[in-house]
Amino acid sequence: VGCRDAPHGGGSAGELGRPPFACRAVCVAQSVKIPREPKPGEFDKIIRRLLETSHARAVIIFANEDDIRRVLEAAKRANQTGHFIWMGSDSWGSKISPVLHLEEVAEGSVTILPKRVSVKDRERIGQDSSYEQEGKVQFVIDAVYAMGHALHNMHKNLCPGKVGLCPKMDPVDGVELLKYIRNVNFSGIAGTPVTFNENGDAPGRYDIYQYQIRNSTPEYKVIGQWTDHLHLKVESMLWPGGGSQLPSSICSLPCKPGERKKLVKGIPCCWHCERCDGYQYQLDEFHCKRCHFNERPNENHTSCTPIPIIKLEWSSPWAVVPVFIAIVGIIATLFVVVTFVRYNDTPIVKASGRELSYVLLTGIFLCYATTFLMIAEPDLSTCSLRRIFLGLGMSISYAALLTKTNRIYRIFEQGKKSVSAPRFISPASQLVITFSLISLQLVGVCIWFIVDPSHSVIDYEDQRTTNPHFARGILKCDISDLSLICLLGYSMLLMVTCTVYAIKTRGVPETFNEAKPIGFTMYTTCIVWLAFIPIFFGTSQSAEKMYIQTTTLTISVSLSASVSLGMLYMPKVYIILFHPEQNVPKRKRSLKAVVTAATMSNKFSQKGGFRPNGEAKSELCENLETQGKGSYTVRTPSPPVLEVAFVSRYRRSVWSAVLPQSGSG
Repeated sequence: VGCRDAPHGGGSAGELGRPPFACRAVCVAQSVKIPREPKPGEFDKIIRRLLETSHARAVIIFANEDDIRRVLEAAKRANQTGHFIWMGSDSWGSKISPVLHLEEVAEGSVTILPKRVSVKDRERIGQDSSYEQEGKVQFVIDAVYAMGHALHNMHKNLCPGKVGLCPKMDPVDGVELLKYIRNVNFSGIAGTPVTFNENGDAPGRYDIYQYQIRNSTPEYKVIGQWTDHLHLKVESMLWPGGGSQLPSSICSLPCKPGERKKLVKGIPCCWHCERCDGYQYQLDEFHCKRCHFNERPNENHTSCTPIPIIKLEWSSPWAVVPVFIAIVGIIATLFVVVTFVRYNDTPIVKASGRELSYVLLTGIFLCYATTFLMIAEPDLSTCSLRRIFLGLGMSISYAALLTKTNRIYRIFEQGKKSVSAPRFISPASQLVITFSLISLQLVGVCIWFIVDPSHSVIDYEDQRTTNPHFARGILKCDISDLSLICLLGYSMLLMVTCTVYAIKTRGVPETFNEAKPIGFTMYTTCIVWLAFIPIFFGTSQSAEKMYIQTTTLTISVSLSASVSLGMLYMPKVYIILFHPEQNVPKRKRSLKAVVTAATMSNKFSQKGGFRPNGEAKSELCENLETQGKGSYTVRTPSPPVLEVAFVSRYRRSVWSAVLPQSGSG
């Protein structure tokens, strides 16, 4: 129980022998009662109890001198000499018996005695003897006079002019007499006024002593007095060890910055310091409060500061690698485009299907360019462009490849049934199919813009670590993982469909068009994206999530584009630039003859699979020549050059050809 008007953090003390009390600027940390008949070890237990609040060194003792001595002995046994500052009541006073042979333990003790004087010429017993007058005789005499003055005043008021008791004072009313006692005011035997306050207490007049050891001589020395207020000679005080520095006595040490006080119930000067942990800061002396969602506590948790905002920087190693790949890819793509434009009318460019080739190269370029949008600082324009081009580049690429593989598949499926040409294989038809597939991606993005307009956000939860020091806000576009999957989902569907057609056309002769390179391209692309999925979603709980996922996504897109560029166009560019002798025009032929020849040639592909180029076809022609005359063989250089084995229309004919996809070669 602490003092009503004691400030928090004021002095504190342990109290022995009396219930807790309230006194100005003093707080009682704990109160221990001394039993009337203490058991063995009881005083040792009391010392251990006092040591629970080890910083509260001042101990006020209300006990008789025997119990005081036992407490001092227990402190000595506990090796606490000089730890406690004892404050004794008037039962200790300036007596020698409580401190005899315990001088070091009692050193620095402060005691009080009521201010008193010896009564002279009033005592008739033992004047010539060695008798020493008891110190409280003065107060006994003053008490008797106080009663006499009260009865006199009461008799004068109730029985005016009468001698002896009148009916109003027979018997005497004790309550009424008490009022007269409290109102007396006379000069006491020591010459000091005798009065009582509203509570019935006489004015306190005390001498204050301290038990000091000077030059190995212990003594009680008067260090002050109390008469209406305190008069204390601090410079005359000595503490354990002979020091003059005033010792501290507090129940609990002051809390450090960023710690709140958790008060011990009923004791305002005793508390436990609790750290404002996590994202809390110290609101006041007793409370912690959580910082705002975009803030974190400072180093000592006394206030909140804004959480740093981060984004993927261009100088970061996570950005340097994908940017380098994208730059190399863009240069290579532009080189292929320039080469194709420069040699636009050559047979190889025509045989590649010029229209779809340029569409495919556009998609590859956008795949590489997406890297720069993914690393650029997120804002309204950047986030909008990400939504558009992240899936668009892949949709353009796979739509063009799907159209190519579908055309090859339909040609050979038609050849199994008849020699008539399948529908929608002209360049214009191929472009219409490709752009129809691409438009679905654009329609989906437009719907997304309408439902959820694009904007950038700062995500404070993604890197909200346990330690606030490492907390970061991530500036990013409002594209969740689910939205990203939906954005790339259509491109994935085109990729899977294209892969299925590539598998179906795996039996096409090696010399026929781009079926095999497209197949290898799609197989490799599937492997790349199968590796992407576990890396992307497996790092969703990582502190480096933003960096890993962005880098993984951009590199996967760039690798997909690089596979298409390397397998489909680099061999053609190599022939165009370094083997122009193979880039020559071939004799024209009808689609009907080509379809029939390619279909029948496929039946003999196993027979010639382990022979040099052209041997199987020559053997076939020799077999056909036995059936009639007029047969001849026309040979031209290896693919993409046309190789023909022809027999008169009255016999049988077989074609093995490299078919120009656009029909313009």
